[in-house]
Amino acid sequence: MEKFSVLMSVYYKEKASNLSEALDSILNQTIIPDEILIVEDGPLTEELSMVISKYTKKYNIIRTFKINENVGLGLALQKGLLECSNEIIARMDSDDISVPDRFEKQLKYLLKNPNISVVGSHIVEFLSDTKEEAARRIVPLYDSDIKKMIKRRNPFNHPSVMFKKSEVIKSGNYQDSYLNEDYFLWIRMMQIGCKFANIDHFLVKMRINNDTYIRRGGYKYFKTQQQIFKYMRKKKIINYYEYLYQTFLRFIIRVLVPNSIRKFIYQKFLRKSE
Repeated sequence: MEKFSVLMSVYYKEKASNLSEALDSILNQTIIPDEILIVEDGPLTEELSMVISKYTKKYNIIRTFKINENVGLGLALQKGLLECSNEIIARMDSDDISVPDRFEKQLKYLLKNPNISVVGSHIVEFLSDTKEEAARRIVPLYDSDIKKMIKRRNPFNHPSVMFKKSEVIKSGNYQDSYLNEDYFLWIRMMQIGCKFANIDHFLVKMRINNDTYIRRGGYKYFKTQQQIFKYMRKKKIINYYEYLYQTFLRFIIRVLVPNSIRKFIYQKFLRKSE
């Protein structure tokens, strides 16, 4: 089976126990990566450093890349991706859990479909316990449907993707786009002709809490998404009226409504509740 890397970024606000669970879910896969690259995005807590030290000593496939100051996920992944040794890279967040056959399914799919540049999957969102399912995010499976959705919303669950390094670099790599670094990347990959897919399985369990919905609101988040839709308008991916509609809709959801209502909107309309 082809070699592949796992790219993960961690920063000081992460819980050490979450990082341990995430790493264990990688190391207990049916197909193990030959490289796990952990980007240390700025100085970490002592607890996080201890976890990383413990795992790097025990597993020679794990290595770290340190950034002196916190630069945010987009730039951390940009730097980390260039450090990865393999063409095929799986993304993993430091607080999520991959199901045991995630990498096997995705790697087989990419090898069987060499025209695909990015393959993701559905995800299960959970609270403190993986058995406490809060919701499920279903994404479109086929390239044409993914590219229809990209005009309105992010068609991938970022922690679930596996992609080709060369295609990501060709499109300009990850860039600094507040909480939207992946969405902006997929748009630029689409522009250079990349083909997309999602597997019809729930391959990642994603940790959420009330802060999840707070992060998805606020003026800064709105402005970032506005810039993305402005970019799509400029590149003629969407028309002027689509740009106005998406901007107006996001101003309401991101800026005007309180967190409790935003949570309701996500769970009622943007997720499949359990």
